[in-house]
Amino acid sequence: MRKQKIPRGAKKRAVRRETAAGGRSGRPSAAAVSPAGATIPSGKVSLFSPKATVKRVRKKFKVFSVRGGVDRVFLYILLSLLVFGLVMLFSASFATSYFNSEDGNSYSYIVPQMCFAALGCVLMLVISYFDYHHLHKFAFLVLLITIAMLLAVLLLRGTALVPRINGTYRWLYLGPINFQPSEIAKFALVLIFAHLISINYDKMETFRYGVLPYVLILGLIAGLVVMEPHISAAIILVAISGVMLFVGGVRLRWFFVALVALAGAAAYLYFFTDMFSYAELRIQGWLDPFNPPEGVDTWQTRQSLMAIGSGQLLGVGLAQSRQKYLYLPEPENDFIFAVVCEELGFVGALLVILLFALLIWRGIVISLGAKDKFGTLLGIGLTAQVGIQAILNICVVTNTIPNTGISLPFFSYGGTSLVMLLAQMGVVLSISRTSNVDKV
Repeated sequence: MRKQKIPRGAKKRAVRRETAAGGRSGRPSAAAVSPAGATIPSGKVSLFSPKATVKRVRKKFKVFSVRGGVDRVFLYILLSLLVFGLVMLFSASFATSYFNSEDGNSYSYIVPQMCFAALGCVLMLVISYFDYHHLHKFAFLVLLITIAMLLAVLLLRGTALVPRINGTYRWLYLGPINFQPSEIAKFALVLIFAHLISINYDKMETFRYGVLPYVLILGLIAGLVVMEPHISAAIILVAISGVMLFVGGVRLRWFFVALVALAGAAAYLYFFTDMFSYAELRIQGWLDPFNPPEGVDTWQTRQSLMAIGSGQLLGVGLAQSRQKYLYLPEPENDFIFAVVCEELGFVGALLVILLFALLIWRGIVISLGAKDKFGTLLGIGLTAQVGIQAILNICVVTNTIPNTGISLPFFSYGGTSLVMLLAQMGVVLSISRTSNVDKV
């Protein structure tokens, strides 16, 4: 069929007629002439127009199509904690780093941590543009991958992939990359709980939908973590689960049943096994660390309390700690808060606690303002993880609870933990983009 020839100037005259017909923006209406000479039906957009091109790009990359700005209050608090943590890590670690390194390198802790912090910040920024609703589709996949990694730690223990470090098998080495699957398990648990609770929210008062699946998932993940052994991570997993189930609407009677069951199990283990024999000695050492029973080492706790007491109100000065000079074990890790107290005093310790409190408060505000239950549960779960871990660490350092080996978020040395924390905070920032909360 012979192609119809468009007269010269026909397109321009058609555009002028459409514009004169009352287009409010001075542009032709939807009935403008197309390149082929035929009119475009009302409500349609030419496939060659810039608007159509933008729509096609957004559709292709819709996973990153989150609009709106992030909550800058949350972001500023988070960055303040991160910078504060890096400064204190360098102060707490340079003596240990110098002693442990063969060439007297005082930067063997802070340099890798800064690299991990940079990687985590980039990941956080990218994830903040990610539409968190798409995590629904990956909840079970992330859970299965996490279980596989935890099983690998148990099955490959003692090999080059899972070496023995400090008497435990927690690390998985894959070439140049090494990480703790238990850190990933925290995110996997929050994600799967948020997914299941949000789709079964109206049935959460029943045992089948409100209790059984969560007990099975928690029991499996926490059980694998305990077998590493990594008791502190298991405690955090249980605490996060309790917070999310409470927010999800589980009846309080099920929490009471769980407490009774735990008490019964503890009583059985105490009276009919010798599992608590050493634990009882450790409890006595916790109650009186300066006069512990024979065979119980409380050196770390004593040095921590001495560091805290030395700080008094304003501290001995930044980088002036004495306990970090090989008196206090692991000053760069679980007991870095003791160095903060010694160098910056009560004021510095209060500042750390205040920053964590503000981060938790703002995270909860963002989560409660989310436009769906999945966003609310996901945000509260991730925020609760940071809060619970910080509270437990401070309690251990101050000897409020027995020593369980819990790191302080954003302060303690550890690449896996820092990258995972910043990535999870990126999810909270993604939620904040669509949250009904006033952004400063």
